[in-house]
Amino acid sequence: MLALTVSFTGVEIANGTPGRGEGGAPGERWAPGPAGAGSRIGWKPCEGDASAECGALSVPVDWGKPDGERFDLQLARRRATGPGARAGSLVFGPGGPGDSGVNRIVGAGNMGRFSDNLRSRFDIVSFDPRGVGLSNPIRCSQELLDRRPSPVMKSRAEFNATAKYNHELREDCRKNTENGLFDHVDTLSMVKDLDAVRAALGEKSLTFHGSSYGTLLGAQYAEQYPERVRALVLEAVVDHSLGTGEFLATQAATLQDSFDEFVAWCERTESCALHGSDVRALWADLLDRAGRGELSYDGRALTRFDLSVMVMKRLYGPERARLGQELRGMKESVPEAAQVAEVVETAQAAGTTAGGSGTALGENAFEIFCQDWSLPVRGYQGYARELRRVSSIAADMKYPRALMAVSACLGAPEPDNPQHRLKVRTSRPILLTHSLHDPASGYDWATHVAEQLGSSAVLHTYEGWGHGTYSSSPCVQETVDAYLVSLKVPARGAGCPAVEPAG
Repeated sequence: MLALTVSFTGVEIANGTPGRGEGGAPGERWAPGPAGAGSRIGWKPCEGDASAECGALSVPVDWGKPDGERFDLQLARRRATGPGARAGSLVFGPGGPGDSGVNRIVGAGNMGRFSDNLRSRFDIVSFDPRGVGLSNPIRCSQELLDRRPSPVMKSRAEFNATAKYNHELREDCRKNTENGLFDHVDTLSMVKDLDAVRAALGEKSLTFHGSSYGTLLGAQYAEQYPERVRALVLEAVVDHSLGTGEFLATQAATLQDSFDEFVAWCERTESCALHGSDVRALWADLLDRAGRGELSYDGRALTRFDLSVMVMKRLYGPERARLGQELRGMKESVPEAAQVAEVVETAQAAGTTAGGSGTALGENAFEIFCQDWSLPVRGYQGYARELRRVSSIAADMKYPRALMAVSACLGAPEPDNPQHRLKVRTSRPILLTHSLHDPASGYDWATHVAEQLGSSAVLHTYEGWGHGTYSSSPCVQETVDAYLVSLKVPARGAGCPAVEPAG
């Protein structure tokens, strides 16, 4: 088949014409991508899974220098399976930061989050964001990564040691990351990548489903390219307008809310391994044991922060039955040698953990967060005040994962993509879908983002639990599918009832 290549503002179009892109309607004008993007995606069967196609798109490292250094953004797709009318390409924006979109597509078992209806009508496409997975990952000394300090800083000395460590890690990652990409992994750069992907797919406008951190990509795409949006789903919404105090407070409150829901479930559910016991008292005892270095899981000493993060991850599903069994197992376990966890925390804070030859490299996608957010504190005293505030908001969840957002970005340069209120001017409705009890993205984040989007936004509520909605309820799935396929928007204030999680 003849492949036509036409150049518009530095972007090449392969296997299509400006009059009708792949999946476009007759007479629609193709919308060019950002200048400097190469549009060819050399699709071929994926290694180890020939039922999917893999390819790469060459994009600039620095979109401010489109003729400079480039790297390959890695993508994967599955062609529409249905015999009926194809609706186009649906691009899925992975979360994290650090999740792989390629892994979401490759491997038939990984396609569960896309309904048969969507797979019938759309080519399903995703990608590894810049700095992640196969797309020129941020690489750093593994030995250095292994001695990341504890996010729970207990003194000015630990605070200063963390800032020093962060500087050392940034310099190491900058040196070890190929093509000079380290300083260009913010979401605004990914927005331009996404528009280059849209253009390379031959789509006049973008059909996008972003999950968790991927909602930031979707929202900022609509902000930058409002006229190029066809349909935009934001699931488990991230609010990128919050300062340090609000960020920590809302994160602590939503995790506490999900823990409260777990406690209530155990009280009413006989199959919960902790049914009939005082769950909060048990939890307080486990935190105390972790603080004394007397708690371990799978042979690894747990700090109070580790224990809290483990619980948060179990509440994502939520995996309540598993969480109940694990907490009961910890309760019944024989205490480990005293001070084990405390030694780990102290060594990490001082940056003196032994290990490694210094030659192995590991990935560090968290740098993306530090290039999107500015979360300063006024020295150790300011940090300690925030820690006390978190404790007053979340009586049980005093050590939320959000603390790492402050500690790991401590001392980072001002980001190129700092927080701001969204300003989206599009005639297309944007669908937000959010759980009422989300352990990672509070429902107030979704309402706040909907408020920023104004008349463009329709917030659809899943009245249940977990981080994400699409896979939690057939009702939510049908609502989202109807919007993506037919642009049918649910009524304002509509929602779906909770579905009790299995187990």
